[in-house]
Amino acid sequence: MSSQEADTNETVPVETPEAEPAVITVSNEAYKATTQLAAQAADLKDRLLRIQAEWDNSRKRIMKEKEDAVRYAAEGFVEKLLPVLDNFEMGMQAAKTATDAKAIAQGFEMVLAQFQQVLRDAGVEAVDAVGHPFDPHRHEALGHQESDEHPEGHVLMQMRKGYKLKDRLLRAASVFVAKAREKKD
Repeated sequence: MSSQEADTNETVPVETPEAEPAVITVSNEAYKATTQLAAQAADLKDRLLRIQAEWDNSRKRIMKEKEDAVRYAAEGFVEKLLPVLDNFEMGMQAAKTATDAKAIAQGFEMVLAQFQQVLRDAGVEAVDAVGHPFDPHRHEALGHQESDEHPEGHVLMQMRKGYKLKDRLLRAASVFVAKAREKKD
């Protein structure tokens, strides 16, 4: 081997399962390239681990934010209800000392109107039932009553209002449904 070949080649011991280690001669360029690739692989592995940790932390943060959003979803709605509650409490205090029943009724009508407005702003609507055809998806039949005023199968009387939130029914209206009068012989 010449002195020039010794500068360009590297001798690397290689462990083998045999008793004696084998010796492989590798050029300096190949050794440097392999060393660079190993360093790049180590760098990529480190970056992958960091990105994986960041992703895991983001996933945990998003789950916590989702849990908090569910836990406190009604916060805005409740904040809008608090003035209604305040006015109701003031009305109750006034009712204890007032002598004019008409003024008390007027105050409670104002609180009711305020409460209904908060519900409308939240997308809550009353289910209109009286005079409409009975719909088992929106109405709960409490019974039937004979009627000459309403066609058979239409809502005759509403005992409890139903409500829906946007397009979803919250509570069915409790109603009595009209039926034709029985003919007497």
